[in-house]
Amino acid sequence: MRSWLQIFVRRRAALRAPSAIAVAWRNRAVRTLATTPSRFAPLSDLETRIAAIPIDRYRNFCIVAHVDHGKSTLSDRLLELTGTIQPGSNKQVLDKLDVERERGITVKAQTCSMIYKHKGEDYLLHLVDTPGHVDFRAEVSRSYASCGGALLLVDASQGVQAQTVANFYLAFAQGLTLVPILNKVDLPHADPPRALEQMHDTFELDPDAAVLVSAKTGLNVESVLPAVIERIPSPVGDTGKPLRLFLVDSWYSSYKGVILLVRIFDGELRAGDQIISFATGLKYTVGEVGIMYPDQTPQKVLRAGQVGYVYFNPSMRKSSEAKIGDTYTKVGLQSQVQPLPGFEEPKPMVFVAAFPIDQGEFEQLEDSINQLLLNDRSVTIQKESSLALGAGFRLGFLGTLHCSVFEDRLRQEHGTSIIITPPTVPFKVFYKDGKEVIITNPAEFPDGEETRKNVTELREPYVLCTLTFPDEYLGKVMELCESNRGEQKSMEYFTSSQVILKYEMPLAHLVDDFFGKLKSTTKGYATLDYEEADWRVSNIVKLQLLVNKEPVDAISRVMHHSQVRHVGKQWVEKFKEHVDRQMFEVVIQAAVGRQIIARETLKPFRKDVTQKLHAADKSRRMKLLERQKEGRKKLKAVGNVVIEHTAFQAFLVK
Repeated sequence: MRSWLQIFVRRRAALRAPSAIAVAWRNRAVRTLATTPSRFAPLSDLETRIAAIPIDRYRNFCIVAHVDHGKSTLSDRLLELTGTIQPGSNKQVLDKLDVERERGITVKAQTCSMIYKHKGEDYLLHLVDTPGHVDFRAEVSRSYASCGGALLLVDASQGVQAQTVANFYLAFAQGLTLVPILNKVDLPHADPPRALEQMHDTFELDPDAAVLVSAKTGLNVESVLPAVIERIPSPVGDTGKPLRLFLVDSWYSSYKGVILLVRIFDGELRAGDQIISFATGLKYTVGEVGIMYPDQTPQKVLRAGQVGYVYFNPSMRKSSEAKIGDTYTKVGLQSQVQPLPGFEEPKPMVFVAAFPIDQGEFEQLEDSINQLLLNDRSVTIQKESSLALGAGFRLGFLGTLHCSVFEDRLRQEHGTSIIITPPTVPFKVFYKDGKEVIITNPAEFPDGEETRKNVTELREPYVLCTLTFPDEYLGKVMELCESNRGEQKSMEYFTSSQVILKYEMPLAHLVDDFFGKLKSTTKGYATLDYEEADWRVSNIVKLQLLVNKEPVDAISRVMHHSQVRHVGKQWVEKFKEHVDRQMFEVVIQAAVGRQIIARETLKPFRKDVTQKLHAADKSRRMKLLERQKEGRKKLKAVGNVVIEHTAFQAFLVK
């Protein structure tokens, strides 16, 4: 009887106890309440300090410089100086991508807020670490929109370089206040007086105003922030006005959806506010606001003049909704707010086709590309298909480094296996009926006889290149530019040993590893900057690879007529190495229209049909050989050359 009673009591207790699912939901709710910043929760010490700082003690600034002049290292020292990170804890804190750490370059402009005590008062500083390479200039110009000033950083040993000049003019055009900083003054071959003289001659900046530092050792870095506070103006804004929020950048989180980096121009933003986009008209409920300190740190409120992040609840899931340069305000206040002018996104000038190695991974590749496009809007994408390589995408980039970094991010962050075709540039086609078409895909090039009759002219893009290098390499550099159809525009010495050379040259030659050739010619001392010049009439043709007179659609390229013989010869020789021998002869040709430019022949497997003959006469032997030849002709007429996928991979590999 007792045992039955015990079983009954246990069962009754089990029925009253909550299920495992109920316990899990209750625990999740407790965790959410614990981690979600409530409007009524007490303020943290950080929020209390920030709340006490008025807008006239805010400073928003960025660091602009040439590649490898020490921007990220200086950012680390400033973060350590303000106590935002622990000294020596991490190198290049703001270079968050694997590809940035590997290559030692900044690709994405990264931001961080700091609090600094100057003359007994707290100042809220917002720092943006920008890229230096010309391909990522869109990131730089976007960063300027959230800043009131910039640190113009120059390497004391290398002096003013091509991209220092380009970034200076971008900042100057935006009306930013510039603070000159001379870095790497501790190096044995540093020459600070020469670098200061260059800054004065090139930018008309006062050499006495420059701060001399060594970001690596920390020498005199403590003088930088007082200079920022005293010289860079505070942002203009009013917390009493309706909310006016500017979208500077965005990135994707698999848990939170799209996270926006925003600059508040007027008003305040809190969790729970309903806001609306001027560009799309879509409404969102704010889930969390905060600052980058240096990682995402939630706050109760973002005020006018601040730069911070925001994500929504329910989250924004489509990357296309976050339009960089968009203005947001609170729902119902649209008529009271004037939207801010957005950015003009740069147009891509280098196009490649990307195909998955295994067609089963096509959807994964599409998802990976779309996630990377979320915070790199300068890439264009359209679907493409090839008989040889299957379904893929045609991607447009600002330059070859931009393309290379994007490819590395696809491989590292998303584990995709892809084939990338050689880079091409856009061309303009003018027809007799007045129509003008920009062609980015070689397959669309009008190379048929009928279509060519309707074409009046073809144009290709030219760029104005600025090359800076020691004068001992002048002859070699000029020879390189001339061999790439360059036209010299100017040459000047800005020091006794440094030359600035300006050439106009076709963009098609620039993307064909011109920068690599320039670096090897000058032993790494040359720097290159370029800007769009114009479109010029040119003798452009389409080079195609034929296998047994059948065009291989994956391998075709539009280029200037002067290049076709050299490139065609390279193509047939390289492709011959990767095609398997057949039972019949395989002819590999490079052709422009009907004209054959280069040819290679792959000999067939040969069977000795005369081996069974011993002392037979010559006519019997010749009869068997002739019969074999006839058989090969028939086989060649009906046989298709099967080219393995690996042959294309090997051919297209750099």
